[in-house]
Amino acid sequence: MWCMRRWGPSALCPVAWWVAVLQLLPSDGETLMQHASSPKIDPKEFRAALGTFATGVTVITARAADGTSVGLTASSFNSVSIDPPMVLWSLAKNANSLAVFSTAEHWAVHVLAADQEHLSNRFSRAGADKFAGLDLQDNPHGVPLLEGCAARFQCKTSFQYEGGDHIIFVGEVVSFDRCEQAPLVFHGGRYALATHKDSVPASDNSPQGFCEDLLGYLLGRSYFQFHQRLRDSLRDQGLTDAEWYVAALLMTKDGPATAAAIDTELRQSLDCAAGPLLQRLCVLGWAVVRGATDDGSAVFRLTDSGRSRALHLLAEAKAIEVDFFGHMNQAEGAALKSLLRKFMKSGATATL
Repeated sequence: MWCMRRWGPSALCPVAWWVAVLQLLPSDGETLMQHASSPKIDPKEFRAALGTFATGVTVITARAADGTSVGLTASSFNSVSIDPPMVLWSLAKNANSLAVFSTAEHWAVHVLAADQEHLSNRFSRAGADKFAGLDLQDNPHGVPLLEGCAARFQCKTSFQYEGGDHIIFVGEVVSFDRCEQAPLVFHGGRYALATHKDSVPASDNSPQGFCEDLLGYLLGRSYFQFHQRLRDSLRDQGLTDAEWYVAALLMTKDGPATAAAIDTELRQSLDCAAGPLLQRLCVLGWAVVRGATDDGSAVFRLTDSGRSRALHLLAEAKAIEVDFFGHMNQAEGAALKSLLRKFMKSGATATL
């Protein structure tokens, strides 16, 4: 059964083509599946096939008649028309918030940014107050608006219609805003990062030499180019790369920083022992032995001077990173870090 609920006398004009389509659909209670000639579809496989289509992630919000803020995560958002500006999204018929959205005259669509995965998870759960502790504002119609999104569309309900086990909501966009944030993406049942793919001339597809296409070469050269800018500051502090790495570990390590514990970290990155490096940091006034573990192992800590100098170097390293990522967009930077973490994890597993 397909039916359409109209909202206002002007609702039919911008969507006349929808009406034409609906008139072609079965109206005697038969389902579309009964009209299909294909065999019965496996719901699990069908869902997996749909998952190959990457989508953005949105949070839809509205205000209930009793003043309660209502919101949910949805990936079914899509555009309908540019002129007039119209969008649509769908909600399962068994959703707890269906009654609110079915009667709401206004709602808002928030296209989540890449760093808002936590909002997607929060609004996908039932139960607790999803809006608690969030930075919010209400639009003129009382619809709660989230901050920091890639884009927001404030909409007036145009009409609704049934589509299988969902209700499809179509709204006219009365206001919108956006910022230069990379969007959060959902693909294959997991969150993903969106990056732009630049067109590469055919002549640039092949490297000049075999070595230039090796991953080790690319990682090594990237590290050299990135770290070279920090090396002058390390030299001024009398530190080698390895000593600086150990100092950074002392700043961030959870639990007792013993030589054995630092050795465990170094095995993933450097082929050297922690003991001599820690002793060298003590000689330079960067570190000091403060206490011991139950087995008598010395526990190392940064001195106040060492921590201050380490913070200065970390700030400089962060500034270099910002400049480095200035040559790519935010999504590419996030994707690069994500891939490197994945590579390091796979390398650690192989080593073990």
